[in-house]
Amino acid sequence: NPSENEYDWLGSGIYFWEYGPERGLEWAREISRRRPNSIRQPAVLGAIIQLGVCFDLLDVRYTNYLRQLYPKFRTALEGLKLPVPQNEGLPGDRKGLILRKRDCAVLNWVIPFVEAEESFRFHTVRGVFQEGNPAFEGSAIRAKSHIQVAVRDPASVLGYFRPELDSDRI
Repeated sequence: NPSENEYDWLGSGIYFWEYGPERGLEWAREISRRRPNSIRQPAVLGAIIQLGVCFDLLDVRYTNYLRQLYPKFRTALEGLKLPVPQNEGLPGDRKGLILRKRDCAVLNWVIPFVEAEESFRFHTVRGVFQEGNPAFEGSAIRAKSHIQVAVRDPASVLGYFRPELDSDRI
């Protein structure tokens, strides 16, 4: 099911970790501990995804769209007398900025804007996220870094499978 949370990092879509089933399972376990009613039995499902027309944040073409259109986004909110959302940390971790309310709002505004201007639809959104503590002392590599894909067009999901996890071998 598509996620429509106001804090989704890549805007609305069906979320996947790219080549990260262990990180996906770790995330599901974290959510299960914090909100046991939302995920009762953490698990992961693999998917074969064709990115298609992708709003790919690993490509400067798309980050340039964000940079160029952000002032129009702010102006649109000001015209509606709405505040610009802020990215936030979880309670007790203000620097993590896990709740990406601004990023979500901007992407949900920019993508339809670009689609209308260019006369095509984006099938997916893809981004890399540096997350977690340093992997080792003095490192800029983060322990929970990952690439996420938000599928906007469910036809981009070509199939599903059960991924092999390291925990399956232990």
